[in-house]
Amino acid sequence: MTATDHGSDDPYLWLEDVTGEEALDWVRARNKPTLAQFCGGRYEADFERMRAEALEVLDTDARIPYVRRRGDYLYNFWRDAANPRGLWRRTTLDSYRGDSPEWDVLIDVDELGCADDEKWVWAGATVIEPEFTRALVNLSPGGSDAVIVREFDMRTRQFIPDGFALPEAKSQIGWADPDTVLVGTDFGPDSLTESGYPRIVKRWHRGTPLSEAETIFSGTRTDVSAGANADRTPGFERSFAGRSIDFWNSELYEIRGSELIRIDVPTDASTSIHREWLLIELRSDWTLGAATYRAGSLLAAGYDEFLAGTADVQVVFEPDEHTCLHQTAWTRDRLLLVTLADVASRVEIVTPGTWRRETIAGIPPATNTVIAAADDTGDEFFLDSSGFDMPSRLLRGTGDGELEQIKSAPAFFDAENLDVQQYFVPSNDGTRIPYFVVRSRAIEGPGPTLLSGYGGFESSRTPGYSGVLGRLWLARGGTYVMANIRGGGEYGPRWHTQAMRENRHRVDEDFAAVADDLVNRGLTSVAQLGAQGGSNGGLLMGIMLTKYPEKFGALVCDVPLLDMKRYHLLLAGASWVAEYGDPDNPDDWEFISEYSPYQNISATRDYPQVLFTTSTRDDRVHPGHARKMVAALQAAGHRVWLYENIEGGHAGAADNEQAAFKSALSYSFLWRTLGGQP
Repeated sequence: MTATDHGSDDPYLWLEDVTGEEALDWVRARNKPTLAQFCGGRYEADFERMRAEALEVLDTDARIPYVRRRGDYLYNFWRDAANPRGLWRRTTLDSYRGDSPEWDVLIDVDELGCADDEKWVWAGATVIEPEFTRALVNLSPGGSDAVIVREFDMRTRQFIPDGFALPEAKSQIGWADPDTVLVGTDFGPDSLTESGYPRIVKRWHRGTPLSEAETIFSGTRTDVSAGANADRTPGFERSFAGRSIDFWNSELYEIRGSELIRIDVPTDASTSIHREWLLIELRSDWTLGAATYRAGSLLAAGYDEFLAGTADVQVVFEPDEHTCLHQTAWTRDRLLLVTLADVASRVEIVTPGTWRRETIAGIPPATNTVIAAADDTGDEFFLDSSGFDMPSRLLRGTGDGELEQIKSAPAFFDAENLDVQQYFVPSNDGTRIPYFVVRSRAIEGPGPTLLSGYGGFESSRTPGYSGVLGRLWLARGGTYVMANIRGGGEYGPRWHTQAMRENRHRVDEDFAAVADDLVNRGLTSVAQLGAQGGSNGGLLMGIMLTKYPEKFGALVCDVPLLDMKRYHLLLAGASWVAEYGDPDNPDDWEFISEYSPYQNISATRDYPQVLFTTSTRDDRVHPGHARKMVAALQAAGHRVWLYENIEGGHAGAADNEQAAFKSALSYSFLWRTLGGQP
């Protein structure tokens, strides 16, 4: 089945031709009036001020350079005005503690791009452990998910001419030993899943052609992907392979010679193996022997004992009505836990074996705190704490739980008079939905308000500092609202599973309930209420447009899914069938068709103004979604705006300059359409 043999009655199918000249001409013709309306003319000076302010936030050297330890060094990837594509660099802890660390630059992506005549975007590096001498560097042309891979010598700072290398593909590659990698990539016909990810994993030895690599694991075409990795921890050397059956179900095996040993946990559980321990995070209730463990629980067992069927399974964390597990990370001998209680974070350190939990002291109150990095070979970890009105602080800790503030970010806007409140509103079925409101105490009565939401894939939205949001919206008198709607993970997996597939309507009902509550509380009016969301959140915006247009004055719909009849045929769309349902199944299409924005456009309803943004290089969510929606809306007589960035991938921007431009465009649109003056 191909994308072209569906939707034959779709008059805009030709806009799915990503780089076709006819489609790109159509895009350019719609970019032009958008940029003229919100970036030029009498608004040009305001737009340029916002763009410059956003770029200053993104480029400033006063930002925290977040790091990850690899051996003796702390590694960082950094972009600024002088290095728009970025530097991969490293320093020592002693130097990092200072105000001006001495950075050893390993790769200058701008210089590399000039040498290769390619607009590379950094996509990460896999460093061999415990040697820390070589890396498999991923580079994306233009920001797409597909990357090339090159082997890099970290001692000579040179790419290895005859080293491991892969052409552009959505590859998965990792070290098995200094001369062997485990690789899943596009090996040719029938080597990819329907989602476009590797189906086959091979063991590839140095000095041999990829065509001679040995197949060690295979999934099926209907899987999302297959992959493998090796744990080279001394004394605990193991190799693993697995298949993602769908977005929420997977199987994991240990590879022992030619034998695959299944780690027999529920397929919807997440597992991690660290030294002698196995952790199991449950997404649904699990009965094991005489015990039943609740969804959202974190369990622990001895790894070897679990495989032998003799393990004593311990409960490390169990959720309640208000609290869920948010993050875990290992140091060598301790486990870090971050939990959320009504979307407020708490950090604990756990001793394996006894699984005794102790709250880490010294974390600033009323902040959102996350694990920024943890060294699973030593005792070091870094926490990042911030709030809507509080810039980030980077805290360094060790296995004893003691913290030191090692870095702090500057304030990019005056937050002294900001007020942050959390409210709850009942949705259609009575479920209480939390949301945060951030606004100046000087504001009296309704004003321009930006409501943001996501509501999918168990992704939690937590309070945090944004210099761009603060400068371009809050400091100019706007109100910001973050909705913690179902579909996310703010209350654990059940907050998500309540809103999957046929229950997807709850996401939209929750968001609409928050919108109504904002108006009912007198914080804004319909004409002054805007909303913004991207990707799955872009789908949410499309549903707000077509199902709840009377509730909003403007919408910003970023890199969205919109044609839910064909989403599973476009790029990575097939990997999300477990979340949304299968449009080719008549029973599933019955509920999908009720909300799919592209199929529910009305020529007779009044719609708020809407800005769609996407990227030609987005190879995760197809730009055809936004293109076709704009075309259909215009044909139905609606005023609609489009901006498509040629680069950027799913992030919508390939560097800080592009990100600043896109932010300024979105806020310019919101200020103009919601009646405010930036």
